[in-house]
Amino acid sequence: MPCERKPMRYGHSEGHTDVCFDDEGKCVVTCGSDGDVRIWESLDDDDPKSINVGEKVYSVGLKNGKLVTAVSNNTIQIHTFPEGDPDGILTRFTTNANHVTFNSSGSRVAAGSSDFIVKIVEVVDSSQQKTLRGHDAPILSVALDPSDEFLASSSCDGSVAVWSIESQTQVAQWQILQKSSDVSNAKSLCRLAWQPRSGKLLAVPVDLTIQLYDRNTWTHVSTLSDDLISQVVNVVVWSPCGKFLAAGTVGGNLLVWDVEAKLCIERQKHEKGFTVCGMAWHPSGGRIAYTDTEGCLGLLEGVPSSSSTVQSTKAAAAKETHDYDDLFDEDDDRGLDEGMSDSRSPVKKPIMEEDDDDDDLMPATGRPRNRGSFLDDDDNSQDPSCVKLDGVPEEDGSSAILPAVGPAVSRPVYEGPMPTQPQRAFQPGSTPVHLMHRFMVWNSVGIVRGYNDDQDNAIDVEFHDTAIHHAMHLTNTLGHTMADLSQEAVLLACEGTEELASKIQCLHFSCWDTHKDWIVDLPKGEDVRTLCLGQGWAAVATSALMVRLFSVGGVQKEIFSLPGAVVCMAGHGEQLLIVYHRGTGFDGDQALGIQLLQLGHKRRQVIHGEPLPLSRKSYLAWMGFTAEGTPCCIDSEGVVRMLNRTLGNMWTPVCNTRDSCKSKSDHYWVVGVHENPQQLRCIPCKGARYPPTLPRPAVAVLPFNLPYCQTTTEKGQMEEQYWRSVLFQNHYGFLSSSGYEIDSEGQSRAEKEQQELLMKMFALSCKLEREFRCVELAEIMTHSVVTLAIRYASRSRRMALAQRLSELALEKASQIQEEEQEEEEPAYQSHSSREYRGSNQMSRRLAPVENGCEEEEEYPQEEQMDAEESTETRKLSLNPFKKGGKSPERPSPKPMSREGRVNPFKVSGAGKSSSSPAGQPRTTNVLDSMTMSNRKPAPLGSTSKQGKAPVLKPLAPKPKSKTQATLLQMSASKGNSKKLEDSQSEAEKVKPAPAATPPASAENIENRKPKTGFQLWLEENRKSILADNPDFEEMDVIKEGMGRFRTLSAEERLGHSVQGRMILHTLQPGWEMVRTPVALETLAGELDGESKG
Repeated sequence: MPCERKPMRYGHSEGHTDVCFDDEGKCVVTCGSDGDVRIWESLDDDDPKSINVGEKVYSVGLKNGKLVTAVSNNTIQIHTFPEGDPDGILTRFTTNANHVTFNSSGSRVAAGSSDFIVKIVEVVDSSQQKTLRGHDAPILSVALDPSDEFLASSSCDGSVAVWSIESQTQVAQWQILQKSSDVSNAKSLCRLAWQPRSGKLLAVPVDLTIQLYDRNTWTHVSTLSDDLISQVVNVVVWSPCGKFLAAGTVGGNLLVWDVEAKLCIERQKHEKGFTVCGMAWHPSGGRIAYTDTEGCLGLLEGVPSSSSTVQSTKAAAAKETHDYDDLFDEDDDRGLDEGMSDSRSPVKKPIMEEDDDDDDLMPATGRPRNRGSFLDDDDNSQDPSCVKLDGVPEEDGSSAILPAVGPAVSRPVYEGPMPTQPQRAFQPGSTPVHLMHRFMVWNSVGIVRGYNDDQDNAIDVEFHDTAIHHAMHLTNTLGHTMADLSQEAVLLACEGTEELASKIQCLHFSCWDTHKDWIVDLPKGEDVRTLCLGQGWAAVATSALMVRLFSVGGVQKEIFSLPGAVVCMAGHGEQLLIVYHRGTGFDGDQALGIQLLQLGHKRRQVIHGEPLPLSRKSYLAWMGFTAEGTPCCIDSEGVVRMLNRTLGNMWTPVCNTRDSCKSKSDHYWVVGVHENPQQLRCIPCKGARYPPTLPRPAVAVLPFNLPYCQTTTEKGQMEEQYWRSVLFQNHYGFLSSSGYEIDSEGQSRAEKEQQELLMKMFALSCKLEREFRCVELAEIMTHSVVTLAIRYASRSRRMALAQRLSELALEKASQIQEEEQEEEEPAYQSHSSREYRGSNQMSRRLAPVENGCEEEEEYPQEEQMDAEESTETRKLSLNPFKKGGKSPERPSPKPMSREGRVNPFKVSGAGKSSSSPAGQPRTTNVLDSMTMSNRKPAPLGSTSKQGKAPVLKPLAPKPKSKTQATLLQMSASKGNSKKLEDSQSEAEKVKPAPAATPPASAENIENRKPKTGFQLWLEENRKSILADNPDFEEMDVIKEGMGRFRTLSAEERLGHSVQGRMILHTLQPGWEMVRTPVALETLAGELDGESKG
């Protein structure tokens, strides 16, 4: 009858373990990465004897009352058994000893280490040693021949070697394993085993099979395999009688073969799918002890081991062969025809088969693919062979044999990708449930620890900030396994049993009444899978694919279904984040979906089940929010991803914790993420994935680093810093839109840092003569920083670049104006005619104003100047394009005012290559005037006429490929282009400087940049005024601005005035300080007349 798999129990901390029996089989001895050797009288032994032998123990062996261990201090130690007293050191290596084993008599010990050496030591006299050298990589395992003649060893160099102990030489070698650099990287421990008593066969685990080699010829004689094996075989062990062979796989499969019949007579599955790394057969047979990489101990009872079982196995095999001689052929290694199986239907077999090249597709959780559903649902199969098998009368042991009749080595039918076992639900910030002392949750609020041992079954709640609440000690009478903690409550939950329903318990410590806790029972058959807390609410996801919402006081609220089984949930404020299985993953990948909900007054779904990106062949390790409320996830490969709200809710990798690990076995356990300051708070776990509860682990802070290319270069570093700053600044916009107060100073600092980085990158690109790249960088800059970039370019004598940047500055200014107009559009639509009339009247009233001192400009005329900007500046901008030198008031102001309001910053096209006044205004602008002043820094302030015309010439022809403006076409159609060229060349001969500068001043008026100090200040502060008073009209904005401007200090007003003067500086020898639009109008008229003359 089938064997019985006993429930696993905790034995050691997470990591590699090993197991063996004593000579009489009364005790089970285990060792683990915690450095302890424990002696168990039975699996139910609640108080095993513990012997600490070092920091870590990699292997253990026991014979004749001598306990030998391979310890992490590079030694092979010996202790007395069962006392556990130290009895000396047998031998030493230069690195870790990976495996140690006794010979059959217990007189010798063989050990292999990572220094490529195998040693054979006499137990009585440790000075008697033999050293075997020949491997080129760390030793995986060693095995001594029962007759003490040979020793077999496997190595990371991919070879299995057989040594003659006497001559210390190799007698056979097979390159059958996959090479690796270290034991920690090896796909399999490759634990070898000689057949007991005779030693005729050597069993070697190779990928998904076990290969048997004959002792006499050293040839491969047989292969044992099974369709259930989906991961590589890790360890093999013979039964004491030598008739059966047991194996444990990386995927958690436990199998037993009848070696003579080549039949798999027993198949079992690790209850949690962890890697089996240690196995031992009871000396009398019938029982197998095994350990996993999570530190747990398990037992198989009732394993076939007697001769009667062998006979029944052979009889059953003969009977099946006789009944199905047309299906089975013992001489055919292929075994079964394609598509036929004794234990599964033809439809299901392709799904069950495993591709040989797919053996490395181990799910990152260490759990194998779940094939139980395929094996167990054959009752409804209509395969005739299965129907006949069901009718065969059972004999002794036949029930254990029939499900595996004839699975010798069958040819795979389905060679495509294999499905990945779905990841189990987990609580973010928690350690595995099977640990007796564990973290139930560790988040930014506090820590919840769970204790489940003989002394106590309790829960401790500790707060990082004791001002929130004092620490609490709760008795865990209900057996809670899940917890979450917020600043309002502690939420606990437990799964249901056959008698009791799954329960939710909330301790609402911020409640102001006397009843601070409540308990809810879920419907029968529905279990809690994961839970979370938010601001005033709690959420619970259940096994019924539902999410139940509660208020923090216990009121049941909405219920909704999920498309798949939940993986985890997280809450922050009004946000609820849910991760679930959206489908079946393949080749080790998980197919996860994510939903993000807003549970405020206006409830909405932000992310609608989009796929959650993870690294290849990884699983989700942590999911939550940053302290500022941005969703963040971490996978088992250590990659941290953050939601980028400005990029359509895409996920951006911001850190890889593996880059900070010193060893591949080290990990970082994340407990919190902060955006300001940029910190990833985590706990380093040396040689493990999870930290111990005691002593309290220290929290480390890792920096963020976006995976940009060439970050070793200055360019790559600045690019990474800029985009990281942009990404981590997104939370300001989200918080402000959600009604939260934000750190305006921190936001301004971040923006300043970004613009400084852009300017540094701009300067670097200039040095590298990457002018196109400079323009690309300038497109990201703000309008004010583009002005600095233009100055830098002009001082670097890159006039073509400065010209393009000036055009870009015009576009940015136009965009800013359009945005302002969009904000004010309702007011313009309702009062447009009144505004135009009022502005024109103001223009006429301001006409007689003379160009006075700066105080007159800033105080008496500030209100009128700003009101005039929407019409007067556009009206004056007509003058440079007119053919005749008439009065500046000749063009009709109303159509131009409306035309200018549609696109006040439109750049007119120059149809001529000459520098005539008709073409010049399109190519020059306010920023060109700054370029001219920087072109020759030595004669600064000089009014030399020959020093200015050559500066504009290289800038003028650049933009001539652009489309001409309508007004320019109109003026060009009235006259001959050749006459314009002649007149311009004649004007340059007479007055080169005035011919060059007036278009700049006229363009300045059109661009509306060079204004009075008040006008410049009002443009910068217009948005803030409208934000405070959204219903203001244009005149109200001007009046409010006048009031605020007068409150500024004299230095601040002077600064704005100086900025206006710098732009209009040195236009003509006679006009060094041109301030008012009236003066500009006069200037434009005179220049128009000059150009015509």
